[in-house]
Amino acid sequence: MIITKRIMMMATLFFILVASIASAQGIPQATNSEEVGLSKERLQRISEWIQTDVNKGVVPGAVVMVLRKGKIAYYEAFGYRDREKNIPMTRNSIFRIASMTKPFTSLAVMMLAEEGKIQLPLPVSRYLPEFKDLKVGVEKKDPASGKTELVLETANREMTVQDLLRHTSGITYGIFGKSMVKDLYNKANLFDWNQTNAELVTKFSQLPLQYHPGTTWDYSMSTDILARIVEITSGVDFDTFIADRITKPLKLTDTAYWAEGADRQARLAEPQIDPATGSRPRVHDVTKKQKWVPGAMGLVSTAHDYARFCLMFLNGGTLDGVRLVSRKTIEHMTSNHIPPGYKYASPMQMQIMWPSPSMETGQGFGLGFSINCEPERSPLPGSKGTYYWTGIYGTSFFVEPKEELIAIMMNQAPAQTRPYQYRMRHYVLQAISD
Repeated sequence: MIITKRIMMMATLFFILVASIASAQGIPQATNSEEVGLSKERLQRISEWIQTDVNKGVVPGAVVMVLRKGKIAYYEAFGYRDREKNIPMTRNSIFRIASMTKPFTSLAVMMLAEEGKIQLPLPVSRYLPEFKDLKVGVEKKDPASGKTELVLETANREMTVQDLLRHTSGITYGIFGKSMVKDLYNKANLFDWNQTNAELVTKFSQLPLQYHPGTTWDYSMSTDILARIVEITSGVDFDTFIADRITKPLKLTDTAYWAEGADRQARLAEPQIDPATGSRPRVHDVTKKQKWVPGAMGLVSTAHDYARFCLMFLNGGTLDGVRLVSRKTIEHMTSNHIPPGYKYASPMQMQIMWPSPSMETGQGFGLGFSINCEPERSPLPGSKGTYYWTGIYGTSFFVEPKEELIAIMMNQAPAQTRPYQYRMRHYVLQAISD
């Protein structure tokens, strides 16, 4: 009898320990949304909006999470993980988050900066010697022939690590807009999944810059260059650094550069067939490990994992007793790094990427995401200091430090990325009731 009681007691303690560990890995759930100052009735507008769009075929499905004061107030799944296979969406569905990878890369750089291994004011050539004498490609028309030629100029100054972090390096994206430099980017096959980060850097060292460093904000492949700097200064592959130093400590169990295992692959959300083309929008294959581990895109994640990542930022660099960086580093990352007078990308790119840095809309840019600097200029609601970004496949997030608020939108509907980001901001903030 005594032995049986001891066994039962040990079993009870074991289950308490397991429950405690599970709780530590999760996020507290509010008893009800009103507990954290969010109206349940108004949050339902999110449900009505997305379910209506699912029924109309606008999106295949989505997962939305809203947190306030450290607790989940709203967490719902809608529609289909795979509409064509009639597989319902679940809250633990896994999404390709594309450019929402960039804040992970920025965080990796800042962790190494805290350790003295990377210094933001230094030229990139200090870490990548191939970048020492990069030229700037300037289009000039020959008066005699009238033909436009690409002339290479010596850069006014070298790009710095800070330039890479804030997209003022002079590097661009070949896929947005049109220029002779962008044409060279596209010919160089910079999105080759069979290359390494070292090989990508070599390609860039042979290409001209689009702008003189430090003169223009242009959303770019700068973050991919940062991944190589992380590899060089840490001594490990980039995906290993992200896993060992960020996702594992934060217990982001489904965040990685590929969906490993049958369970995760079964939980992958897929875009639906576009009636106009008869095929699904093109997305990269995340069911097998690729050779290239880019810093600007590539991660898969869940709403819950990404919310934990955002909570770490909102908490000043710590989560569940694990500190990745200091509060001052988070403050530095979430401050505007674009000074007055900077030029911005072409109108075409600004239309694609809005809301991005723009004096007209009061948006700045920190080290990995946009910052709402002047709410009175912004067409979207939000407090000063709100930071946010999106992924081209349909994911988005924003963090409102003033309101202790986090919102995560996960879907795989590329055509709805911007409209959903805009409406999500309104729907979440209109639910604040305190």
